[in-house]
Parts: sequence; structure tokens; C-alpha cells
Amino acid sequence: MPYGVTMDTAYWAGRTVFITGHTGFKGAWLCVLLHRIGARVHGYALETPASFLFHRAGVAELLDQDVRGDIRDAGAVASAAERSGADVVLHLAAQSVVRESYARPRETFSVNVDGTLSVLEAVRGVEQVQRVVVVTTDKVYRNNEWPWGYREIDPLGGDDPYSASKAAAELATHSFAVSYPRDRFAVASARAGNVIGGGDATADALVPELIAGFAQGRPARLRRPRATRPWQHVLEPLSGYLTLAEHLDASRHDTSWNFGPAAEDELTVGELADEAARLWGEGASWTDEDDGGPHEAGLLMVDSARSRSELGWRPALRVREAIGYTVDWERRVRAGESPAAVTADQIDRYLSRAQTRTQ
Repeated sequence: MPYGVTMDTAYWAGRTVFITGHTGFKGAWLCVLLHRIGARVHGYALETPASFLFHRAGVAELLDQDVRGDIRDAGAVASAAERSGADVVLHLAAQSVVRESYARPRETFSVNVDGTLSVLEAVRGVEQVQRVVVVTTDKVYRNNEWPWGYREIDPLGGDDPYSASKAAAELATHSFAVSYPRDRFAVASARAGNVIGGGDATADALVPELIAGFAQGRPARLRRPRATRPWQHVLEPLSGYLTLAEHLDASRHDTSWNFGPAAEDELTVGELADEAARLWGEGASWTDEDDGGPHEAGLLMVDSARSRSELGWRPALRVREAIGYTVDWERRVRAGESPAAVTADQIDRYLSRAQTRTQ
């Protein structure tokens, strides 16, 4: 499959964008990406710990507006969106940790479903907003552990509270889209796989555990080394969200889109850890420490044929390149380089690579 994202950077130059969840891992990378291609970025989210990339990379300094608040407060969201003047809204805010969803199921459903409806209700009433991308997850599908990728027409499901809440958010988005149409207002959802990248401090995530183990000289502890996931660098789905927003109009209102890697780039958790350890060097290793915790999917893949054929989107990196970017970021920052500088440099490299591979 040819590689190379087709995001139009010129479209975003000078454009104002409103992001929910901009203080999270994906949100921080998205803010820097948009800033690098000339967009004016406004964010609305809860505060995050100082260890998060948003703070380490000084992302707040790049923003035109940086608002703290709960997405379930529709009035506050509407006020922030109105002040921003943005015509594009990217809704990323969520409770996104599977194990946390078992511990706090009601909160997970509240944030992911009520929060999504709150954002949609808020921005529908802001006249200048014309395009809304609601970010969910590949885990919205009813997972039958099939050895092929799920398509957008496959049934929604979700066994754990996180997956079920995101599937419910998809249904809520569809209901809202068809029930409350407005001229020059289009809504679509975006589903992506497991992302990796430098600076991830997400609780219970794979890469933070790998890096912590490698840096401390101990074996990283893996819970599900034989589980297969659609791994991709964080910039890949972000480019997909932006590509979708560029093409979002009345003809694509109330649609859903997968943004995942090619089937040949899917690895097990253990295979990803092996490659990360090889790149890290210094005897880096991992150990299987399945703690018998709550259910998590063993095999999950998505089919991005629709995004390729209708939006022209393709990933720019192979999976081992994505792992390389991640290890490189962590190595360089630990060697004393600025997280902001390394993040910006990797985005520039990614954009250059994407351009090269589409020529």
C-alpha cells in the first residue's frame, strides 16, 4: 500500500480551531501540529499533571486561548467556542483509560457520553462553527476477535465500560446529527487505533511502562504481550482527523471514519516491546506479568479503506518507524534536549516524510 498522508497544510494556515481535551497526550501533539502549520489554536479541557506533555513542551504558550473546564458544562463550552471564533471543532476530551473505566464506570459513561452531547449541544448554537469531528476509538466495534479489520458499517459494541461508553458516544453523535440539523453544520466521528509517541504519560499505557523500565534498568512489565493492536504514531490519526475536517461538508454529515495502520503493520504488544528494546539498547528487556486483571481485547484491527478511497488519507510511517520516532523522542529528551524542540522537530520530519511519500 502506498504510504503518505494527504492532509492539506495550506488549508490550516491562518485557520482558527477549537479543541476539547487539548491538555491530553493526543491533544498536546495536535496543538503543536496545528501551530507548526500556521493555525490559531484554542483549547478547552481539564487540568493535567505537570508530567504530561502539555506542560513539559510548553504547549500553552502556543495557544490563542487556553480554558480549563468540564466538557459537561455546555454553557462554558459554548462561551469558550464563541470567543474563539473557530469554524472547526475537534472533540478529543474523554476518559480514555480502559482499567480506569472499570474502577469508575459511571464517571466514564458520564464524561464520554454526556460530555460529547454537551459539546455538540454547545457548538451547534455557535453560528460560526461549521465542522465538528468527534474522536472516539477503534474499540467501539463489537469485538469478535476476527483476524480482519472492522469497517465503519460493522456493529458497534464494547465489553468494558470504556469501549461501551465510546460506542454509546457514537450512537449519541448519530442521534444528535440527524435530530438537530443546521445549515453549514456537519458532524462526523473518527475512530483510530492505539497510538504511541514521545512524552506519553497516560496511566496504565504501554509506552510509559516500557520507557520507565528501560530507563531504570529493569525489565518492563507487560500485561498482555500476546494481544494484537493497530499501533500507530500519534501524528497518524491526528493527520486523519484534520483530513476529515478539511473534507467535512453536508455530503459527509453523520458519517464515521477509521484511521488505522495497514494490516501488515499490526504487531503484538510483545513484538512492539521487542523492537523498542532493540532500539533503546543497553540490555533493555521486558517480562510477562499478566496480573489477571479485567478483560481487555486480545485481537483488534480496523480497516481504513474508506478513508483511503474517499479522503485520500494514508499513514506516512510504517509501524517500526513509529516505534523509532517514539524511542528517539525519549532518548533525546533524556539527553537534555527540550521536549518542545524535539516535538516540533519530529512534526517537521513527519510532514516532510509525508510530503515525500505522496510525490
